[in-house]
Amino acid sequence: MRRGVELSLALVLVWMLQFAIPRSTAQSASKAGTPAPGATSSSAETPALDYGFFKTRVEPIFLKKRPTHARCYACHEEANHALKLAKLSPGNTTWTEEESRRNFETVSHIVTPGDPLGSILLHHPLAPEAGGDAFHSGGRQFESQNDVDWKTIADWVRGSKAN
Repeated sequence: MRRGVELSLALVLVWMLQFAIPRSTAQSASKAGTPAPGATSSSAETPALDYGFFKTRVEPIFLKKRPTHARCYACHEEANHALKLAKLSPGNTTWTEEESRRNFETVSHIVTPGDPLGSILLHHPLAPEAGGDAFHSGGRQFESQNDVDWKTIADWVRGSKAN
């Protein structure tokens, strides 16, 4: 019985994070094309998200097995929330070009260009002690902002380009 109550509470928290809480000022401003207050961009312009960097450096992180955690893909494959990654084609271990483009579009909606901590993608799975959310059903994917994968995604959000 207690396990059921805990699960119910966890589901309510996830629902609140995904649907009930309005987008932050940073996200709303970014979507409107104006820099968000306090955004970390050094330019007055919002940086563009680079597809090449995403495909070669960010997308593999979603498939990477992290110590003590499932791969992001395990929970976010065809999920029913904001981070819904494309299902891998049968027999494939990476996404096709079309699937990668879909992932890029999906993930682009949950980041605030120029503002890593204002981006759900980086804020939600980050440990609270490091500035992240109090709850992520997949655990603390990133213990700190010094995690190599967290930094890679943050670089993409800041506008890094593929070489």
